[in-house]
Amino acid sequence: MGVPYPRDMTKRVLVPLAEGFEEMEAVILVDVLRRAGIDVALAGLEGPGPVLGSRGSAVVAEGDWDEAAREPYDAIALPGGLGGTRAMCDDERVVEAVRWNHASGRPTAALCAAPLVLARAGLAEGRALTSHPSVRDDLAAQGAAVRTDRVVRDGVLVTSQGPGTAMEFALALAADLVGQEAADEVSSAMCR
Repeated sequence: MGVPYPRDMTKRVLVPLAEGFEEMEAVILVDVLRRAGIDVALAGLEGPGPVLGSRGSAVVAEGDWDEAAREPYDAIALPGGLGGTRAMCDDERVVEAVRWNHASGRPTAALCAAPLVLARAGLAEGRALTSHPSVRDDLAAQGAAVRTDRVVRDGVLVTSQGPGTAMEFALALAADLVGQEAADEVSSAMCR
C-alpha cells in the first residue's frame, strides 16, 4: 500500500533525460518525488519518446526539453550516468537552465556523475559537493569542496553519490520541496 498522491501537486521538478543516463537514479528520483505529490516532467534532450539508459533500458521521456524548459519549475534534478552526464554538459540549453535555476534560488540537484553539470555551469567552486567516486577528482579540479557523504546539501545545491544513494537523494529533495514530514511519510510507506 502506498501513499496516495497528494492532492494538489503544486511543486514541479524538471528532470532531463539524455542517452546514457543511469536508469535506477532516474526512475527512483521520479517515483519518490511523485509519491511526495510533486509534479515531475521527464524531458528528453532529443525530444519525447524512449531514451536509452546506460544499462540498456529505455525510459520514456514524456516531453521535449525545449518545451518543458520554458515552463516554471521549483527545481531541476539531474540523474547521473556518465553518458547522460556528458550529453548534459555538452548541451548549452541544460547548462543555462541549471545556471538560471540556481541564480533564482531554486533547488538544483545532481546525482552520481551529474555534479559535473554543476561544475560546467560554474557552480562548483567553493561548494560542498559529493558525487560518484569516479568523478570526484574532476569536481575537485573545478574548485569543489568534495565530500564523501551519501547526500550533501550546500545552500540550494543537493548532490549524492550514485544508484545506491538515489533513494536518500530523492527523499532529501522531496523534503526541500514539500517538507520533512511529507518526505518521512513517503519513506515510511515504502518501508524504508
